[in-house]
Amino acid sequence: YSKLQRGRGSIPDNDHLNNASVVVDGQSLEIYMSDANLQQQFLECVIHCAVVICCRCSPTQKAEMVRCVQQTTKQICLAIGDGGNDVSMLLAANVGVGIVGLEGQQASLSSDFSIYKFEYLVNLLLWHGRIAYKNTALISQFVIHRGLIIAFINVFFSIGFYFSVIPLFHGALMVGYTCIYTSLPVFTLILDKDVSFKNVILYPELYHCLQNGLSLNHKTLLLWCIRSFYQGSVIMLFALIFFENELHNIVSITFTALILTELFNVYLEIHKIHFLMMVSELFSIILYIISVVVFSETYFDRQFVFSSAFLFKSFIISIVANIPVFIIKYLHKKCNPSMQAKLKD
Repeated sequence: YSKLQRGRGSIPDNDHLNNASVVVDGQSLEIYMSDANLQQQFLECVIHCAVVICCRCSPTQKAEMVRCVQQTTKQICLAIGDGGNDVSMLLAANVGVGIVGLEGQQASLSSDFSIYKFEYLVNLLLWHGRIAYKNTALISQFVIHRGLIIAFINVFFSIGFYFSVIPLFHGALMVGYTCIYTSLPVFTLILDKDVSFKNVILYPELYHCLQNGLSLNHKTLLLWCIRSFYQGSVIMLFALIFFENELHNIVSITFTALILTELFNVYLEIHKIHFLMMVSELFSIILYIISVVVFSETYFDRQFVFSSAFLFKSFIISIVANIPVFIIKYLHKKCNPSMQAKLKD
């Protein structure tokens, strides 16, 4: 301590620390944390160690250590404990996991997640945590895409019709698009699983992509924005080309193509088809057909919508909007497959 305090102590380089283990008790920890310079040197040393064990620590020291690691590393910290003296540490961490044990349920009641055995932490992180993160990242970006694509369609409609300020979709169509026709298929993506439970436990390296933020970052969000721009432009452009003589039905044309495009988008993001996913897509199509009948006097021309030419051209528009996405995904999977894609194959 005296050497470090006087600046004469030397901290080993990171290569040596990566294989090192540190054991520190509460009394020594109090000394390290009492001085700002010494605290910084101590944290820079221990965060590179393979294992750091702090024993005989007070609840305040446990919480302080968690906060110091958060501030130093800027990483998300998980704390796990089984007693009442771990409550402050669990509350200080980004994620608190309490173990139901002989010391009562104070820790489990104060935590974000509660487990019965320490070994269940593997399942919580590698399986439930990984699946929840990946699916939540996908759904959040899909919801943004779902709003952007309809915004781009309205922009192109305004440009194509002499910068008209009248919105293309309004009223019940906007509510139906957001809450009825596309909501169930999008949210069933939470049921998707890219790899099996056995492979996740067998290959914990799959968790690294979560730590690196590969599922949700600026790049993935930009790709979704480009996808929205392309699909929105295709829907409006091909609607003007295919239905040049029926532009008075532009709402029916673009809205039908939009619904089909979004349902295809959901299918392209699925790794393993679930029964409820197919049911939700079929249910959305049935609801849309019912809506065409109900709103035939306000938004849709029933005879025009149910004609074979209209259905065929709408299907072609949605296919063209999704073909480049499918090709890019296929080439990426073959040329630069992810680890989960290799395990799936």
